Amino acid sequence: MTVVVKLGTSLVVGPGGRPRSRLLAQRAREIASVVRGGEPVAVVSSGAIALGLPVLGLDRRPRSLPKLQAASALGQARLQRAWERALAGEGLHAAQILLTAGDVADRSAYVNARHALHALFALGAVPVVNENDATATDEISFGDNDGLAAHVAILVRARLLVLLTEVEGVYTRAPGLPGAELVGDGHAIDEAALGQASRLGKGGMRSKVLAAEMAAAAGIPTVIAGGRGADVLLPILAGEPRGTRFRGAERALSAYKLWLRFGLPAVGRLHVDAGAERAVTAEGRSLLAVGVVRAEGEFDAGEAVELVGPDGTVFGKGIATASAAEIATRPRGLEAVHRDRLVVY
Repeated sequence: MTVVVKLGTSLVVGPGGRPRSRLLAQRAREIASVVRGGEPVAVVSSGAIALGLPVLGLDRRPRSLPKLQAASALGQARLQRAWERALAGEGLHAAQILLTAGDVADRSAYVNARHALHALFALGAVPVVNENDATATDEISFGDNDGLAAHVAILVRARLLVLLTEVEGVYTRAPGLPGAELVGDGHAIDEAALGQASRLGKGGMRSKVLAAEMAAAAGIPTVIAGGRGADVLLPILAGEPRGTRFRGAERALSAYKLWLRFGLPAVGRLHVDAGAERAVTAEGRSLLAVGVVRAEGEFDAGEAVELVGPDGTVFGKGIATASAAEIATRPRGLEAVHRDRLVVY
């Protein structure tokens, strides 16, 4: 089993755009303890853009995509050096893995990334994963590294995802305000104040909660907790009640269906009648075109589509066996989505 640990920008980068070497050394010590105990660890680390900003003479994230990409390209080397120094102090090798959302959406690239990660784990190395901001665009990005961390956890079938941040977890209102209380159970955060992203980072508590919910839906327990101090990761792994914990769903999906649900973006929707929904969800059958009421969007065979019931609820996702135009004619006997290539939520 594997542990995935994500550190936000504010933990990794300090004043003046310099790495927080002491904090990274503390986390490296704990990571080394876990690895020496026989359990692989993957680190998802933000901070590349923040480390590159001083080189550009900036003190906050620019809005220009080319400048963001330039800052990331400049800062990624500094980020990797910082992790290499921290992990080398514990006798560990740091590997660099840069991913884009396109890598996750492409089945072949997804499987290759998983094989590379497992090979590094077998060698006792620690992969340091980040989004390849220098090539990603708004249309093909994870949105933030919290989402990337959830994808990595799903990719390696982690036993636990830990999202480390500046605060101790999710609070009922902004930390520091009167009456603010830590929410221990992630399923009880409806009224929590999720806040906004920092001026250097891109995420915020809302993105962490969404990432935790995605990983939990894949059966991976997730903890959002404070990342400062000498002992952070080991107490969490030992089960101490720190931060906000999300329980993993009990039903486990195959690796292929995890990719289909969480890795492959849908490009259209198939609205179906009640009989078709029942056949898919209760009887485990393929979706027939005759049960499709409406095909939404333009898609071709081989592209992913969401399945929508009569009440408007999305109940699954699958890979279309025909184009939207073909399915819309509702020919009798045509399988719109084969049961082996769909997942029910």
